[in-house]
Amino acid sequence: MKLLRSILPFLLLSFVAQAQSPVKDGAILAEFSVSDSTKVYFSQGNLQYQASTNTWRFAEHQWNYVGKDNENISKKYKGWIDLFGWGTSGYNSKNPYETILNFSDYGDGENDIAGTNYDWGVYNKISNGGNQAGLWRTLTIYEWYYLINTRVNASNKNGIATVNGVSGLILLPDTWTLLDGMTFTSGTNGDFALNTYSASDWSKMEMNGAVFLPAAGSRYETDIRGVGSFGTFWSSSAYDGGSAVCLHFDSVFVYADHMCRCSGRSVRLVQDVRK
Repeated sequence: MKLLRSILPFLLLSFVAQAQSPVKDGAILAEFSVSDSTKVYFSQGNLQYQASTNTWRFAEHQWNYVGKDNENISKKYKGWIDLFGWGTSGYNSKNPYETILNFSDYGDGENDIAGTNYDWGVYNKISNGGNQAGLWRTLTIYEWYYLINTRVNASNKNGIATVNGVSGLILLPDTWTLLDGMTFTSGTNGDFALNTYSASDWSKMEMNGAVFLPAAGSRYETDIRGVGSFGTFWSSSAYDGGSAVCLHFDSVFVYADHMCRCSGRSVRLVQDVRK
C-alpha cells in the first residue's frame, strides 16, 4: 500500500466554426500521453453493460454513472450496470455480472490482463464504440501514473470538479488552451466544487478535449458505496492473487491503490493513437 502511494501521489482540437463534436466512434479525439512513446484517446464515457442482451456501450455523457441501480446486478437484469469486478470481460466465464467473493473468478490468476481477452475493450464489441472487438483497452497502472504525474506539465492537467452536478476528476489533454470565459484550477482542495461547470459549459471544455471521470463509488457484492464521494477506475495491472490496482480519487487525494478483485469498480477504456 505504502509503495503504491509512493509511485502515485499524485491535440488540442481546433475549434471549428460549426462546433463539430470531437467524439468519433466513441473516442474523444484529444491526445493524452501515457508513456514516452504512447498516446491515447479516451472513450466518451464509462463502460456499461446490459446482461439481458449481452450488450456493451459507453455512457452517453462523461458524467453519467449508474449508481444505486448496480445493486440489481445479475445474469438476467434488463437494466445497465457500470461497476465491474476486475477482468470481467466475459472471456473464460469471467462474467461482468459476477458478485461472488472467490478471487479466482476474476481476471487471470496473478497475471496482468493487459493485451488479453480478460480486458473488457480487447474482448468485446462496444456498440457505440466502433462495434468491433479489439478497438479498446484498459490503461496499466504505470500509464495512469504517467498521465497524472509524469507527462509534460502533468500537475496542471488534472483537478477535481463538479460537472452537471456530478463530482469527479478532470483530465486535460497534452495540448490545451482554455477557452475565453472559462476557468480551470488544477489539483485538489477537499471540495469538488473547486471547478464547477454546467452541462453547457462542460460541452465547451469537452470540445477542447477535456475528460471527466465521475465519482461513481464502488460495489461490494450488491452493496453500493461512496457514490459522489470517490471514484475508482480499474487498471489492467494485477497486484497479487486477490487484488488488482486501480486509480483512486476523492476530493483530497489522487493515488494508486490495490483493491479486492471481486469489488465493483468503474472502467474507462482508451484507444491508442496511431499515426
